[in-house]
Amino acid sequence: MNTTFKKIDKAQMVYQIRRDIVRMVHQVQSGHPGGSLGCVEFFVNLFFDILNHDPQNFTMEAIGQDMFFLSNGHITPVYYSTLARCGYFPIDELKTFRKIHSRLQGHPATLEGLPGVRVATGSLGQGLSVAVGAAQAKKLLHDPNIVYVLTGDGELNEGQIWEAFMYAAHHQVDNLFITIDYNQQQIDGPTSEIMNMFDLKAKLFAFGLEVIECKLGNNIQSVYDAIVMGKSLLRKGKPVVLLLHTVMGHGVSFMAGTHHWHGVAPNDDQLQVALIENPETYGDY
Repeated sequence: MNTTFKKIDKAQMVYQIRRDIVRMVHQVQSGHPGGSLGCVEFFVNLFFDILNHDPQNFTMEAIGQDMFFLSNGHITPVYYSTLARCGYFPIDELKTFRKIHSRLQGHPATLEGLPGVRVATGSLGQGLSVAVGAAQAKKLLHDPNIVYVLTGDGELNEGQIWEAFMYAAHHQVDNLFITIDYNQQQIDGPTSEIMNMFDLKAKLFAFGLEVIECKLGNNIQSVYDAIVMGKSLLRKGKPVVLLLHTVMGHGVSFMAGTHHWHGVAPNDDQLQVALIENPETYGDY
C-alpha cells in the first residue's frame, strides 16, 4: 500500500477530480471528458493508495518506484488532475490545460518536462509497448517494482497492442500490470459496432496472459480489490490484465454511457449540472 500520502477520503477525491475534469475541458471547450470520468476510481485507487511513487522526487528512470503509463493518452484530464492532486505540480496549473505553451497538452508530452509523465502518448497502440520495455528494464536492473499501464478498449483495434501482448507473455514480463478500460465505447460508437472483440477475456487468455475482471469499475472498493488481486498474481510467469468494466462519462448524468461525450466539452449550463452532481471536496483550482 502507498504510504506517501496523508490519508484521504477516496470517495471525496473522486468527486473533486470529476469537478476538475469538467472544468478543464469547459474552460477551453476542448478535450476528452467521457473516458476521463469513467476512469476516476481507477486513478484515485492507483495513485493515492497502491502505486509506490514519490511525487516530490520524480525521475524519468523511476529507480526504486513503480511506473505508470497512459497508453490511451487522450484522457489527460483525469491524468493531470490526479497528478496535481498528488503533488506532482501545482493544482493551479490545471488552469492552463490545452492552452498555448502549457505543459498540460491535450495528450501527455515530455518536451516541457511535466512531472509524472515519462513518455508522449496518444498515438493509440504504442503505450503498451513502452510499458513492456520499461518492465523488462526493471527486471534487468533487479528492481522489484511494478509497471502499470492503462489502455482503452477502442485502442485494442490497433494491431501493435496484440503484438505487445504476445511479446510480454512470451518473455514472461510478469512485473507488468495492464488495465483495459472496458467501457465498450469509442469515438465513433459502441466498440461492438466499430470492431467487435467478441470474447475479449478468452482472447487474452489465449495470448498467454493472466486475466482478472472487475464488473464494477466505478465502485471505489471493487476497483481497489481488483487491483490488489491483480498484484498478487504478478511475478508468477505472466503479465496480468485487469478488464475494468467502466461507464464512459460516469458521475455526470447527461454524459454517462454514451460515446457522444468522448471528446465534447460541456457548455455553461451543462457545466453547472455536472458541478452540482459532484460537490467540491478538496478545493477547486
